[in-house]
Amino acid sequence: MAEIVLETRGLTKRFGGVTASDNVDFTLRARELRCLIGPNGAGKSTFFKCVTGLHTPTTGEVYMRGQDTTGWAPHQIASLGVGIKTQVPSVMDALSVQENIWLAARRFMPVAEANRRTRDMIERLRLGALARRDLGQLAHGERQRVELGMVAVADPWLVLLDEPAAGMSAEDVERMTEILHELNQTTAIVIVEHDMQFIRAIASTVTVFHQGRVLMEDQVDKVMADATVRNVYLGKAA
Repeated sequence: MAEIVLETRGLTKRFGGVTASDNVDFTLRARELRCLIGPNGAGKSTFFKCVTGLHTPTTGEVYMRGQDTTGWAPHQIASLGVGIKTQVPSVMDALSVQENIWLAARRFMPVAEANRRTRDMIERLRLGALARRDLGQLAHGERQRVELGMVAVADPWLVLLDEPAAGMSAEDVERMTEILHELNQTTAIVIVEHDMQFIRAIASTVTVFHQGRVLMEDQVDKVMADATVRNVYLGKAA
């Protein structure tokens, strides 16, 4: 069995009298790609924020490669070699595409290596024509690709993504799918996502959240065919 790279044990997060994440046990292995799905309020985003350091769990633990990272800040988690992309962009609109990706690389490596990695990432993302444009001038889908490049440029062993396909065109989603499949050859990935067509294209295993707990975890086809998931969370047309 591949190494466990992410594990939570009894992860719980309460906001006053509301339990948003309720005793969640979760395991992700090396080079596994997992999508987290569920309706609004199901607890998947709270779980994601506890794992990425945006929230501190009320009880329970988070382990990354066996190290207890419970309550760590996002920058501390990133320093382990973990790439994090949240819904709130951490980019600089006044800088170019190339500069944004280069700065992300330079945090972890010398100048020469950052230069090489930046060139390679721009080519992989098909952003060559946009490399010298300010990020603030780009369309939404182009910005999303740049943000993914900023996450992937440091060659992380674990990537955590919150709705990377949100608001993208069909062409952008197709390219995002290709990039994630390439990245998954060497990297474990967790994706919180609502777009079921994108999930079908990208995921092999899906974890379904409901009322803060894991309702079901299985291969994507089995999850999509499950009566409870379809009728209550995805809708019969899914």
